[in-house]
Amino acid sequence: MSEFVGMEKLSLVDFDSKIVCTLFSSGCNFNCAFCHNSPLIEEVKDNYLKFEEIIAYLKSRKNMLDGVCITGGEPTLMDDLKEKIIQIKELGLLVKLDTNGTNPHILKELIEEKLIDYVAMDIKNSLEEYHKICRVECVNLDAITESINILMTSNIDYEFRTTLIDEYHNTDNILKIGSLIKGTKKYFLQKYTYRDTCPLVLHEVKKEKALEFQSLLSKYIESVNLRGY
Repeated sequence: MSEFVGMEKLSLVDFDSKIVCTLFSSGCNFNCAFCHNSPLIEEVKDNYLKFEEIIAYLKSRKNMLDGVCITGGEPTLMDDLKEKIIQIKELGLLVKLDTNGTNPHILKELIEEKLIDYVAMDIKNSLEEYHKICRVECVNLDAITESINILMTSNIDYEFRTTLIDEYHNTDNILKIGSLIKGTKKYFLQKYTYRDTCPLVLHEVKKEKALEFQSLLSKYIESVNLRGY
């Protein structure tokens, strides 16, 4: 069972410069080549954080915090994610969810019940190239496109984002991503930085090339921004 296994008590960078507590869940259905949180891919059987202690901390700091960012791993694999978010929302805190978009039914339920305030969904690559980055035998592309459509037709604030990898991203698949999310509110091209927790040694897309991608995408998307450059 997926649980929260890490907590950054104060973050200014995970939720639109809001002051948040960031919670990390264990377990992921992808094994992305660039993942900084690869130790969280496997579900943790023990040594996880007790949720009542997380709530106690949030209660003690709720006048200092704007919200909570829930990331992973893949948080939507958590069986009781909804119930935990309800307890967080009862404290009057905003909730941001980071997701890979593989569980659209959960995403839709959380949006419809107004339990989340912001969603950041990763777009790994063009659909044809998804499996190369995610490093799993079968990627449910229908689930990915359904989650994209859910966000784009909802009233929730959201973003799509792609971590640019020189080995995986080129003009062709960047244009396909643009077509896939055409008309979206905002899209971020993120700089890759190697850490020793990354499964593979890969290379960043240089800023000049990232700016070219940004220009190409502007015909599909109103707001395309670089992050980390």
